[in-house]
Amino acid sequence: MSPILIIGAGPVGLTMAAELARYGVPVRIVDRSPEPTQTSRALVVWSRTLELMDRMGCTTAFLGAGLKARGATIRSSTRVLGHPTFDRIASPYAFALMIPQSETERLLTEHLATFGVAVERRVELIAFAEGAAGVAASLGHADGREESIDTPFLLGCDGAHSVVRHGLGLAFRGQTQGDDWILADVRLEGAGRPPSDEIATYLHRDGPFVIFPIPGGRARIIAMVGTSDPASPRADPTLAEVQALIDSRTGGGFVALDPVWLSNFRINGRKVADYRRGRVMLLGDAAHVHSPAGGQGMNTGMQDAIGLTWRLALVWRGAADTLLDSYSAERSAVGDKVLRNAGLLTALGALRRPSVQAIRNAALHLLLSLSPVRGRIAAMMSEIDIAYPYSPLSKGRGAGMRLAPEHYDGPPPGAGERPRFILYAPDVKRGAALASQFPLLVEARVRRPPNERELLIVRPDGYVGFSGGGQAWWAAEDYLRRINGRL
Repeated sequence: MSPILIIGAGPVGLTMAAELARYGVPVRIVDRSPEPTQTSRALVVWSRTLELMDRMGCTTAFLGAGLKARGATIRSSTRVLGHPTFDRIASPYAFALMIPQSETERLLTEHLATFGVAVERRVELIAFAEGAAGVAASLGHADGREESIDTPFLLGCDGAHSVVRHGLGLAFRGQTQGDDWILADVRLEGAGRPPSDEIATYLHRDGPFVIFPIPGGRARIIAMVGTSDPASPRADPTLAEVQALIDSRTGGGFVALDPVWLSNFRINGRKVADYRRGRVMLLGDAAHVHSPAGGQGMNTGMQDAIGLTWRLALVWRGAADTLLDSYSAERSAVGDKVLRNAGLLTALGALRRPSVQAIRNAALHLLLSLSPVRGRIAAMMSEIDIAYPYSPLSKGRGAGMRLAPEHYDGPPPGAGERPRFILYAPDVKRGAALASQFPLLVEARVRRPPNERELLIVRPDGYVGFSGGGQAWWAAEDYLRRINGRL
């Protein structure tokens, strides 16, 4: 069978390619760029993404290359409004792993290479058309050669200006905010600089100013700097301008040195309504872009990929095509949530009226003093609170929830692994008999459920697909039969 074609070799496309290859599905991944990302861009890998990387088999490499941020401090002038810590995240990875996107792409490329797959660079998608059994695509090569190929599925991981999305004619609804923001990747020196293991946010009357730690003793600065005429874009900031912002918004006491990236940007909040059109799917920034507040953009895209790969791998082997229907239903809802939360965080930081800023600061000081609020914020930021209760794949009370890592007992990662559901049953013998009816869909070994009165079927991505009482055998069999198809 022809390989699945992935357009775009950023973190999302690389995750997609590596997981398909791990599941033994042939894949091609192409990118029009001559080289990988050279700048830091997306900076944080959150807890839920790291948990899913455990299944991929590449968490250790990321932990070795990243920096663990243990919390954040939010200030207004010199007053500390709150100090939420990440140790409340209910995950083995109770921190934000700070790692430049250039490193993320390098590590994922190396991981992909272990499956014998390499990125084909200077190759771009020219056109495509869906047929009854696949997608016909035309690829342009750097030497001017045009290649015609057939692929069972076309996956658009090609960013905010996605050729795949444009080819589908899908509306990218949303808006561009009017404020200008600056970005500076620098080295900070001086006794007043924030700790290297926390994210520092300064809510200044002129706009928010945020410092993110980066491995190697560097830091990322993001600040709102007013508005400009779109017809006359603001020039990239100078180091002197960055230093002036440090002095005015943080109280000073430290200096910025050795810049490697100085830029400005505007925040876009946009999203497609549906991530799938037949055999063509969109993932990551091709489907949704939003404010960098919360650092969830890349994580959401990588989780798009992980959520789609196991479905594609099963359908590629003969599972029911309807399995793919749940991809857009689940991930579009997550995209809506991330877009909403990131927009809210940005709007709160960008409030302009001094009286409203004072109310915001007082409310934050109160709320961040409450333990339940800090816990809720940690769960949202880390994305461990993502769930799919309304998914077509969720059946029963409690279905759609993430199974806590201490209860998840999936197979170890390895090349050629088939994605399989895992059965948790109080009657292991009867559970084994049920699993034997679906040998290519369900793992043969049955696990004990966290609650002995439950019968659970857990998806390959660690979310509960089916939840029923300990005697709900008929309903569990029907659930699996609907997915199994021709496996």
